[in-house]
Amino acid sequence: MKTIGVIGAGAWGTALAQSLAASEKEVRLWAREPEVADAISQKRENTLFLPGVQLHENLEGTDSLARACDRDVLLLSVPAQHIRATLLSMKREIKDHHIIVICAKGIEIESGMLLSDVVKEILPDTQVAVLSGPTFASEIGRGLPSAVTIACEDKDTGEELAALLGSRTLRTYRTDDIQGAQIGSAVKNVIAIAAGVIIGRGLGESARAALVTRGLAEMGRLASAMGAKKETLMGMCGMGDMILTCTSMQSRNYSLGIALGEGKTLDDILGSRKSVTEGVSTAKALKVMARHHAVDMPISFAVDDCLNEGASIDETIEKMLARPLRHESV
Repeated sequence: MKTIGVIGAGAWGTALAQSLAASEKEVRLWAREPEVADAISQKRENTLFLPGVQLHENLEGTDSLARACDRDVLLLSVPAQHIRATLLSMKREIKDHHIIVICAKGIEIESGMLLSDVVKEILPDTQVAVLSGPTFASEIGRGLPSAVTIACEDKDTGEELAALLGSRTLRTYRTDDIQGAQIGSAVKNVIAIAAGVIIGRGLGESARAALVTRGLAEMGRLASAMGAKKETLMGMCGMGDMILTCTSMQSRNYSLGIALGEGKTLDDILGSRKSVTEGVSTAKALKVMARHHAVDMPISFAVDDCLNEGASIDETIEKMLARPLRHESV
């Protein structure tokens, strides 16, 4: 397990590839756009998605999916709603020895499936792992310290991946709870939008802290209903990611929520962005998943109502404040 391919040269995929290349791994980074692949290999910079980061010589850009897949470990870093189409394009290149590491965060809208289940449906004989945690691409690309969760059901493979993908500045913590790692990384994006709305509407830091805490409770209820471990969500892929995403303007989900709270329209916000804001899609899929498992997730449902159902932000906030009081442990 030596060579690494990163599928998806957005900001996060490029940052991961840079982090790995800087720790002396051979990395091939696939970009859908030929001009991005050329910039990575020739200018040593992803000028479109991660400008200002000088890329390591061990990092090779390519627009050939077959060439990118000719590696031992494949990090899947395309947006969540593009995972299925990308896997279908990769399918003929995948061999028995390959390991797919999901680095996207979200739930597939069409099926309501976790991304690991999408991989298993298309590539049933391929080992799957998940990488998730409190990370911003610009910081990881610059070599600043952070930590992630590596989730893999096979203990030996998980240990190998943790050693391969980690470095002095990117610490890796292992778990066998693939479901929990994905639930945490998906739900936190939706809660971050709500946290942003709170600040954008001028409701204060105390309100945001309360909302984030209840968001963790929603995350835990869904995890329990789906057979995941609540303790997984106390790690990097749950609480860690939630803290980061709900407090920084670098978070696309949090900043989108602030803009909504300030009165901007969703179309105007998304129209000005190059990168995908995963929480917008995840909110709709999360509502379907929660109802399927009979889980109450009022904050997540409220976000979807405002994003996708035309609900008024002020009326939705009033409804949330009028909810009956309950025991804190549920």
